[in-house]
Amino acid sequence: MNTETPESDRKAQIDALLLKLPGVSARKINSLDAYFVNDKMFACISGSGVGLRLPAATATDLQFSRDNVVPFQPGGMASSREWVQIDRADATEYGKDLELFQASLEFVKAARSR
Repeated sequence: MNTETPESDRKAQIDALLLKLPGVSARKINSLDAYFVNDKMFACISGSGVGLRLPAATATDLQFSRDNVVPFQPGGMASSREWVQIDRADATEYGKDLELFQASLEFVKAARSR
């Protein structure tokens, strides 16, 4: 009998993809599974998708050019222009977004600390 839930399987798939990137760590923040580089969050699992922080122009372009990209609103919170969510029914498909995850990681790593 398989004790894996769809959520734990999704997290395992995303962990396998993101935790192999240099400098990435994972931890829970406000009950969300989040991914960090230089102690700054760049990605986060929420609902049926993964939120990513990207330059505002890139985030806007993605929302208009891809039907599986929506504003990132974890728990109904207000969306930020720099955050989008990529929804994929099959978590193994996130490998197709590796370039975006890497762009997010680099964007957050280069961002000035507040």
